[in-house]
Amino acid sequence: MEHINEELDFLKSFIKGIANQFGNSCETVLLDVSNHEEYGSGLIVAIENGHITGRKVGDTGTNLGLEILRGTESSGDKHNYMTQTKDGKMLRSTTMYIRNAEGQPIGCICINLDITDLVMAENTIRQFTRTDDINTEVNEVFVNNVNDVLDMLITEAQEHVGKPVARMTKEEKMKGIHYLDKKGAFLIKKAGETICSHFDISKYTLYNYLEKARDNGAE
Repeated sequence: MEHINEELDFLKSFIKGIANQFGNSCETVLLDVSNHEEYGSGLIVAIENGHITGRKVGDTGTNLGLEILRGTESSGDKHNYMTQTKDGKMLRSTTMYIRNAEGQPIGCICINLDITDLVMAENTIRQFTRTDDINTEVNEVFVNNVNDVLDMLITEAQEHVGKPVARMTKEEKMKGIHYLDKKGAFLIKKAGETICSHFDISKYTLYNYLEKARDNGAE
């Protein structure tokens, strides 16, 4: 197969079948990546349950496609990895490339399963199954990049709140930001930009939440 149009009907039926199998929480996408000179709009030729990521036919792919087309990533296929949408949905995803006889990628099938509610349920169950340990556990992470430390602290803050950002109330976001403040996250250069992006808030809102949290001593 030199172009996905040769098997387009089958491929569309294939992604539709996967989406139907797992229900409306599963987005499946078919992309045409045969144009190796340009990675832009128009890549998505078929999509089921596009409400998961807010995409539609004619939209572009994700950043993962850039490395495979650039040649810096040899395989490109990624299975069962975690990612998060801009509005805070937590997804378990798989990306698989379709190649021609020369091994060049010509198409891509992506599966994105929204597990946000499952993560919330898991956190709720953990409230009843966890036990307290008399030993104090210290979570120290050794990294080469300070941004990795910030990412780790943001993950801890989300766990501290106990739910994904997409389900957080204003008070819960304030609680997460106060946690980051106590951990010294705002000492990291340009941390505010990353934290605003993660919590989907403006800089003004961030500083407002931070001021209120400090005044109230939120936990």
